[in-house]
Order: sequence, then C-alpha cells, then structure tokens
Amino acid sequence: MRWKQFITPVQSFSPDEAKTFMNGVSGDAFTLLDVRQPREYHDEHIPGARLIPLGELSDRLSEIDRNIPTIVYCAIGGRSRVAAQMLSGKGFTTVYNLKGGIKAWQDPKAFGSEESGLTLFTGKESITDTLIVAYSLEEGLKAFYLAMIPQVKNETARDLFKKLSDIETKHQERIYQEYANITGGGMSREAFQEKIIEPAMEGGITIEEFIAMYQPDLDVVEEIISLAMAIEAQALDLYQRASDRAEKPENKTALLQIANEERSHLEQLGKLFEQIV
Repeated sequence: MRWKQFITPVQSFSPDEAKTFMNGVSGDAFTLLDVRQPREYHDEHIPGARLIPLGELSDRLSEIDRNIPTIVYCAIGGRSRVAAQMLSGKGFTTVYNLKGGIKAWQDPKAFGSEESGLTLFTGKESITDTLIVAYSLEEGLKAFYLAMIPQVKNETARDLFKKLSDIETKHQERIYQEYANITGGGMSREAFQEKIIEPAMEGGITIEEFIAMYQPDLDVVEEIISLAMAIEAQALDLYQRASDRAEKPENKTALLQIANEERSHLEQLGKLFEQIV
C-alpha cells in the first residue's frame, strides 16, 4: 500500500478564501470537486461543482485535470481531507481542502442532479443553438423581473426589479452580439428574438418552482436580492456543467464565458446585499 497519500500534508481554504480565489479566475482555471454522495449533491451543492463520490475517486482520477488547482469539499470536511490527501499523493500539483465543508459555505448554493437542466444543452449542438438557448434563459428571468414590478407595493423593491431586468437585458445584448459576430451579422435583433425557445429561468428552473421553493416576500428588498442570488447560483451551476459536457471547443468557450459572467453577477448581488443590509 502506498501510505504517502495518507500522510501528505494538504492545504486548506476557508470558505471566504475559496470564494475569493474562484471569483478571481475563470471557471476553467480550477476544479471544484464534491466528494459526497449523489443524494447529498442533489439536495444542495456549491455552484459549478463536479461530483465524484469519495468511493469512486481512485478509479476516476483521469476525469480531473491534475495541472490546475483542485478545491475539494464534502459535508463537514472529513471526506474531502481524505480525498485531498489522495490527490496530493497521486501527483496533483495544487489541492485545497475546503474547511468545514458545505456546512460552512454561507453563499448561495445550487440544487439538483448533475443532469439537471442539461436537456437544454446536449453537448452536441451548434454554437449558434447554444447561444439561442442561453439567450432564452436570460429572457425567462428578465420576464420574471418585469412581471414583478407592477405586483409589488414597495417603491425600492420596484426599482430593484427594474435594475435586475436591465442587467439581464445587457447580458442578452452581449449574447446576441456574439451570435452576430459568429454568423456575420445577417440576422436582426428582432429576428433573433423570434428564435428563442419557451423561456424557463436561468438554471433551467421555472419561475413557479423558484417562488414555491423560496416563498419570498417580494416587497422586502433583502428577500428579492436573496432570490436573485439563488437564481444566479443555479444559472452558474448549469452553465459550468454544460461547459464541462460540451464536445465542441467553441461551445465550451461560450458556455464558460457565460458561467464566468454569472459568477460576476452573483458577486455583484452579494455586494448589493451587504450595502442594503
């Protein structure tokens, strides 16, 4: 038995350190590895995490890029420490154990299986089809924010919903511009708009599902921001998983860029929440 893998010291990240690191680089510059069981992952996971249960890890090392940092987590830190020691002993260059596991992670989490929402992204579609799906998801969330404006009584809440819808509009504009660049600009924005699929929200979840799950008071600004952060976390998770799955390099790049933008949106919402609270 190779005992080195069990005595190799491993570095640790606090949740804040891990968040700062991940926010500072592209989503393909590290691997976020969840070594819990599928049921635990389904209930909640850190957005963008890849699931490889600890019991399967030794047989699936080839699925992880050993040349980029790996951040490993579990429920409270025990299994992930064993996994981090194993990876270090197997020649992975930089491995961090997330101290306290997901229990210590106070930022928004995603939910669902590894396959959740991926019916929207098969991994085989063209880059143009990928961008149309992404645009459609943004449309679903923008429509939700706009629909909320006349339904809330609080003026600050109405202004916030308008601001959130404007953010989605800008994101859609960037996606359309990328589509136009790829296709040579032969389709107008209006014609492109007609190609969108039936919009769910970002993350592939319907508006009704999110409202039922979080039951926010939509006249309370803090609860609106919390809901928006939950949606962005789900979107980040979907785009990151879709990028990992994409077979075509151009699709992988496009999805990764959108995932990075969702990570930035999530960070902006976190700062907004701190300012208000």
